[in-house]
Amino acid sequence: MTGLFADLIQLLPALWWPFCRFLAALAVAPLSGEGMTPARVRIGAALALAVASLPALRGMPAIDPFSLYGIAVAVEQAIIGLIFGLAFQLVMAVLSLLGFLVSSQMGLSMAVMNDPGNGNSSDVVSTLLYLLGAMVFFAVDGHLVLIQVVYTSFKAWPVGSGIDALSLQTLANSVGWVLAAAILLALPAVFATFVVQIGFGLINRVAPALNLFSLGFPVVTLFGLGTLGLIVRFVPEQYLRLSGQLLQMLDGMLGHGHG
Repeated sequence: MTGLFADLIQLLPALWWPFCRFLAALAVAPLSGEGMTPARVRIGAALALAVASLPALRGMPAIDPFSLYGIAVAVEQAIIGLIFGLAFQLVMAVLSLLGFLVSSQMGLSMAVMNDPGNGNSSDVVSTLLYLLGAMVFFAVDGHLVLIQVVYTSFKAWPVGSGIDALSLQTLANSVGWVLAAAILLALPAVFATFVVQIGFGLINRVAPALNLFSLGFPVVTLFGLGTLGLIVRFVPEQYLRLSGQLLQMLDGMLGHGHG
C-alpha cells in the first residue's frame, strides 16, 4: 500500500500540468465556459482529460507544484489553455455580433432576454444565432477538435517552455477578423433595412401627414426578419469556413511554438 501511495504521489505533478491547461481551455470554450455549465462539470472533465492524456505525456520536467517556480508554471499552463479556449470562442463571437448588428438595424435590439443561467442579458436574435452556432459546433465535433488542439499544444509548447509572444499577438489581431466577418455577414440585412428607411424618408417628404413611425417600424422589422431568414440558411456554411480559418491560425501558432 505504501508503494502504491508513493507512486500516486509521484504522478500528481505530472497530472497537475495538463489539468491546469485543460481546465483553463474549458473555462472559456464555447458552451462549456457558459454560466449554465456547473464548475464541477468543468473540473471533472478537465481531470478526466488529464488522466486520459497522462500516458502520452510522459517525460515532462520534474517541477514541484508547491514551489514558486511551480506556481509560475501553473499560471503559464492556464494562460495557454485560455489562448486556445478564446480562439474557439472567436467564431461564436462572430455569430453573436452578427445577431446584435441585425437586431439593432431592424429595431429588435429592445427585445432583450434575461438569462438566469448565465447571469447576463442579450438580445433574442443574438441568442438564436448563438444556439445555431452551438448546434453546428457539436455537429462537426468541435469539442473533440478543441481537446485535440490542447493535447497537441503540449508538443509545441512543452511545460515550462514559456509562452510565445507572437502567438499572443496573433490572437489579439484576430479581434479585427471577428468584426470584419460579422459586418460582412450582416451587410445584406443592413442594406435591405437601409433601403426601406430611405423609402420611408421619401414618403415623408411627399406626405408629411402620415405617421411613419407606426407604419415604418413594422415594415422595417418585416424586411429585417425576411433578410435574417435568408442569412440563417448560410450560417452553417459560413461557420465551417470561419472554423477552417481558425484552425489554420491555430496550426500556425502551434507550428511557430514548435519551431
